Amino acid sequence: MTDTITAPAAPRDNLFGICAALGEDFGFNPLWLRLGFAVALLFSLEKVLLTYAALGVLVLVSRLLFPNRARATATEVPAAAANEVEDEEYRKAA
Repeated sequence: MTDTITAPAAPRDNLFGICAALGEDFGFNPLWLRLGFAVALLFSLEKVLLTYAALGVLVLVSRLLFPNRARATATEVPAAAANEVEDEEYRKAA
């Protein structure tokens, strides 16, 4: 049995998370990149899809080579801390 409980993953409402990953890595709002892609779609669908796929490969390779350890440990909650939260909730309910 493990001593950590992982928090449930947040629901994702984006396509492959490429813009969100780039925004997270470089510190900008991914909405700007999405808007740029939307405007570029008006001119050339093929170039936008190729660029999006290339960025997807870049994000995949960067995440595989350099995993973000802070993100991995932030989603894990120690079991003792989770039990304390549950105990506190039971005390409030009683």
